[in-house]
Amino acid sequence: MSLPAHTPLSAAEAAERAGVPLRDDRHAAVAATADHILAVVSRLRELDLADVPTAASYQPDGR
Repeated sequence: MSLPAHTPLSAAEAAERAGVPLRDDRHAAVAATADHILAVVSRLRELDLADVPTAASYQPDGR
């Protein structure tokens, strides 16, 4: 399920709720960046990592 794209207004509102008010000239750039990040995360979630060992099992000395 994909989320609707961020608009400059929705980016400004989200930033305000998070306590990070944005200058007016940053709204569009933040909306585009948020959409890009969400698209990348969505692709990563599609990866099948069932046979990949957990990071906790990594041994730097190879044992």
